[in-house]
Amino acid sequence: MRTILFLSIFIMTINVSWSQQKEINIVVIGAHPDDADGSSGGTAIKFAEQGHNVLFVSLTNGDAGHFEKGGGHLAQIRRAEAKEAGRRFGVTYKVLDYHDGELMPTLNVRLDVIRIIRDWKADIVIGPRPNDYHPDHRNTAIVIQDAAYLVMVPNIAPDTPALKKNPLFIYTQDRFKKPYPFIPDIAIDISDVFHKKYYAMAAHASQYFEWLPWLDNKLDIVPKTDLERVEWLKVFRKKHINDDVRQSLVKWYGKDKADKITDAEAFEICEYGRQPNQGEIKELFPMLGN
Repeated sequence: MRTILFLSIFIMTINVSWSQQKEINIVVIGAHPDDADGSSGGTAIKFAEQGHNVLFVSLTNGDAGHFEKGGGHLAQIRRAEAKEAGRRFGVTYKVLDYHDGELMPTLNVRLDVIRIIRDWKADIVIGPRPNDYHPDHRNTAIVIQDAAYLVMVPNIAPDTPALKKNPLFIYTQDRFKKPYPFIPDIAIDISDVFHKKYYAMAAHASQYFEWLPWLDNKLDIVPKTDLERVEWLKVFRKKHINDDVRQSLVKWYGKDKADKITDAEAFEICEYGRQPNQGEIKELFPMLGN
């Protein structure tokens, strides 16, 4: 009897150990070569630091996002920025070659996304909601949603083996209210990697220190040194924690810890992919509760 009990405990220990060590594969898909960074960069760092595999994908090459530069020259700049950002985040960065401002939810784009998700053997796929000011963002969301079920269908993109289990598809946080406001089903504390996130984002210099400040008529106040730029970026692009996100943090971390969290990233579960329970969410996001 003691032998059976010992073996049962031993097997349970192995299973728990394997569960804790299992690598999680995450794909974050954006329309442009800096989209994944701002929406999910802190969460990506936390996954990467725990030994999991994160892929950032930009569906366009970003060749229109500037007031002076453009075309192939700008696309080269943005690829180089994405590569450096990936190094700083500790993730793999993939930039496709669709034109900025012209992305459509075509069959070819859908098949590209299906193949990327399958190749990465994704457990989690992160992307924008389909209501947004930018058509590239909206169309990125549509493409991801269209791929959500088809990643398991073997006869679709048969050159890439279909997944056996549907990933968890989640939306990144936005401010848009129609047709309904963002729902923070999951909120991740990124307070301890806040500086790392913005240091990594700063690799996209053409965007955060040129294009976006120019759009906001703030180009003349952008600092000159790299260190000052990172500190300025923390203020310029910081996401404030609203009441709904704070309540989600309380759910996942408890009130005492949630009240001390200064920076967070939130996500909404898409109903087209896996529908996890609370225990499964904690398995997929091992940083929750820590």
